[in-house]
Amino acid sequence: MTKKEKRERIALIIVELKKIYPEAVCALEFGGEAWKLLVMGRLSAQCTDARVNIVCRELFAKFPTCEALAKASYEEIEEIIRPCGLFRTKAKSIKDACAMLIDEYSGVLPDDMDELLKFPGVGRKIANLLLGDIFHKPAIVADTHMIRICGRFGMYPQKLKDPHKVELIMSELVDSNEQSDLCHRIVQFGRDVCSARAPKCNECPISHLCEMGRKVNDV
Repeated sequence: MTKKEKRERIALIIVELKKIYPEAVCALEFGGEAWKLLVMGRLSAQCTDARVNIVCRELFAKFPTCEALAKASYEEIEEIIRPCGLFRTKAKSIKDACAMLIDEYSGVLPDDMDELLKFPGVGRKIANLLLGDIFHKPAIVADTHMIRICGRFGMYPQKLKDPHKVELIMSELVDSNEQSDLCHRIVQFGRDVCSARAPKCNECPISHLCEMGRKVNDV
């Protein structure tokens, strides 16, 4: 497909995904508080959103503000977030990021990619999540669902697994006002239909718009 054809294809896919998932909701239950999404985004690395939500209920109950979490000991944080894996590394990132947010930004999260990348443990995936959900800016969150599914759609070769390259490609193909919501819908679609190991191509409502779905259903 040409770039123009890909743009047209993804636009049609977005229309269909909106019908299936009218509400584009972030899977992380951060309650609209920027610092909480910063923390939860860090915890989500190599961990399910469902587990992060469960763990953070306890974490935020004990440390209800960014200031409280910044003042907590690493050990206190580690004990609570242990189920999320990599708990020592994540605890340090979380505490240090909260302290940085208070000390250097007066508790107000910056709305700039370069500034967000200065925070401990924040890469482009988390930064884009924050830009999209907190500031409603164009942002492609190139997580495992996005990388896998858009490859299957035919937006780029399925063997491409580089998050930054996927982000750049999809940023050019998806209208800016649709980017953040598409990422949330893709996550839900990936869980319900287009899973990593057993995609339900024969039951997929948008298989006619998907390169992989077309091949599977033609067999």
